[in-house]
Amino acid sequence: MLLEPFTVSFVVRALIGGVLLAAACALVGVWVISRGMTFLGEAMSHGMLPGVAIASLLGGNLVTGAAASAFAMAAGVNALRHHREFGRDTSIGLLFVGMLSAGVIIVSHSRSFATDLTAFLFGDVLAIGRADLLLLGAAVAVIAVTSAICYRPFLALTFDPRKARTLGLRPDLANAVMLALLTLTMAVAFSVVGTLLAFGMLIAPSATALLVARRVPAVMAAAFAFGAAATVAGLWISWHAATAAGATIAAVAVAIFFVVLGARRLTPTPA
Repeated sequence: MLLEPFTVSFVVRALIGGVLLAAACALVGVWVISRGMTFLGEAMSHGMLPGVAIASLLGGNLVTGAAASAFAMAAGVNALRHHREFGRDTSIGLLFVGMLSAGVIIVSHSRSFATDLTAFLFGDVLAIGRADLLLLGAAVAVIAVTSAICYRPFLALTFDPRKARTLGLRPDLANAVMLALLTLTMAVAFSVVGTLLAFGMLIAPSATALLVARRVPAVMAAAFAFGAAATVAGLWISWHAATAAGATIAAVAVAIFFVVLGARRLTPTPA
């Protein structure tokens, strides 16, 4: 009974895809939370709709469309983040509403987009194919290599931007690279669990990891472990309870966060 779901080929592919997604989200999600970029991640997950809609109508690759739309939003946020008359959250909110509105307008001109829109929002982790796994694997490799190369600039940018500039670590460039990694992660994540649930996988495991670890590498490792565990448990529950696999994975990831949070509060603090 425990292993039955994982004897089916499409569930195994979903498992591999979910674990790869957990790795990508662990490497990026920690920086997103530590830098207070959670709202940007949420906005970007919905701001991908115009690119996906255009790609679907033109018969193009949906991931490419999502990445292009997310990149445009990230570029806009980066260009407006130093504006004196309004803060970063305001620019994110304006771009979020603008991109989402544009996507809905494009969708409204297509009579056959309802099914694609459902897939866009909720994804279909059980439909992952070999090409999707190759794409996820390549994305994880790029994210891992970039994160390793940019670890010091990312760390300085997150905790002391002024010192980063003093040390010559080029915080503006580091911020642009971090936004690019977030864009790549959200684009490939949407293809696995949809935009509404990709955000949950980006945030929940990393937030849980921050409850149990302090050093960034340890937090990333813990976030990967929590994300992988949520994938395994979510697929198992989905198989036996006949629930949507992607939504179940994301729900389990959020549930793990609250379980760990509750356990921390119940554990007495050492004197």
